[in-house]
Amino acid sequence: MEQDSLFQIKEDIRPLADRMRPETLEEYVGQHQLVEKGKLLWQMIENDQVTSMIFWGPPGVGKTTLARIIAHQTESYFVDFSAVTSGIKEIKEVMKQADQRKVLGQKTILFVDEIHRFNKAQQDAFLPYVEKGSIILIGATTENPSFEINSALLSRCRVFVLNALEQKDLEDLIVRAISSSKGLGNLRIDISQEDIEAIAAFSGGDARFCLNTLEMVVYNSPSDVNGIHVSKEILKQCLQKRSLLYDKKGEEHYNIISALHKSMRNSDVQASIYWLARMLEAGEDPLYVARRIVRFASEDIGMADSRALEICVAAYQACHYLGMPECNVHLTHAVTYCALAPKSNSLEVAYLSAKEDAIKTLQEPVPLQIRNAPTKLMKELNYGKDYEYSHDYKYHMTDMVCMPDGLIDRQYYKPSDQGSEVKVKNRMDYINAIKAQLRKSRRKK
Repeated sequence: MEQDSLFQIKEDIRPLADRMRPETLEEYVGQHQLVEKGKLLWQMIENDQVTSMIFWGPPGVGKTTLARIIAHQTESYFVDFSAVTSGIKEIKEVMKQADQRKVLGQKTILFVDEIHRFNKAQQDAFLPYVEKGSIILIGATTENPSFEINSALLSRCRVFVLNALEQKDLEDLIVRAISSSKGLGNLRIDISQEDIEAIAAFSGGDARFCLNTLEMVVYNSPSDVNGIHVSKEILKQCLQKRSLLYDKKGEEHYNIISALHKSMRNSDVQASIYWLARMLEAGEDPLYVARRIVRFASEDIGMADSRALEICVAAYQACHYLGMPECNVHLTHAVTYCALAPKSNSLEVAYLSAKEDAIKTLQEPVPLQIRNAPTKLMKELNYGKDYEYSHDYKYHMTDMVCMPDGLIDRQYYKPSDQGSEVKVKNRMDYINAIKAQLRKSRRKK
């Protein structure tokens, strides 16, 4: 009896998120695209045809829970393995035990949390056991498996993408936790639908965070003989700013800078400012953002509005002088200007086209007339001969050939019809007309 009481006490002091962990697919919340009846993962579990797999998704969306449910519903032996605390020695010991269970006819599901933290050698240690079927490997990761999992191991696993939970899923989870005997059902909790929605919205799709927040709110709210009354003031204090999902070196870093770049390119000023704020408030280095915006000014605006480059460089300098949070307005200035500016990628297209020719024609000599001739020998070899100094001529230009023979008449920069490039195009047409006239005059002579 004492043992039962002690067990009950231990059960009660576990965190709410742990007590509410689903044990069957019917209890599982969210990921309808994977576990609804008839979906692929549902069929694999139902038919006991589970293969090695990787669960990829943000924190608190049910990766570990789903692995445990699979082990339970397929009657497999479940081994919970942490990439943070385990090494090659532990891997080999677990594999040895899995081989022994296989001989006895029992499957072993090896769940590896944060599998992306294993190095190449540790990941490779799983390969032979996955191949011969000693283990069914289920890895969980918040990072893109394409970047973080060895290709050999990844090719032997099916990747399932788990999404952040929807607000309605989290609201249902809160209601279940309040009423369940495993959760807070032994307490009489007075909480409004508005408060439930506020906690769900604040949780950002993370079930663990949602239940932890609920627990904090409930246990810190005032109580009387009628139960616990969730306090608006306590709720407000608990729903303070939370850390944003963001890894400065991970996939989300590149996703959000890509979103910023593409929003500016598409002249969507509101989205541009939003993605800028997402990066800065998550702790991104403002100088990194500023450097990317400087690049954007020439890559996507260029000669259509050359002022963009000046403003972006000025914003970079302001970030360097001031840092965060003061420089956020300077970056907003630059991002807004870039989003609203006329767009042209003519400079990038010009360079890439010239680069292609340059790589193919590295052997092409520089024309003699535009070579430098600092020595007597070079002059004797006709370096600089027939050079025409532009300022000595009527239009401050001549029709002198400056390109290698094989690339004469090649055009790289082709102005668009956007912004200032209209004037640039007119200027280029004017220059081309003068040079054509000079060539015509030279032929007559």
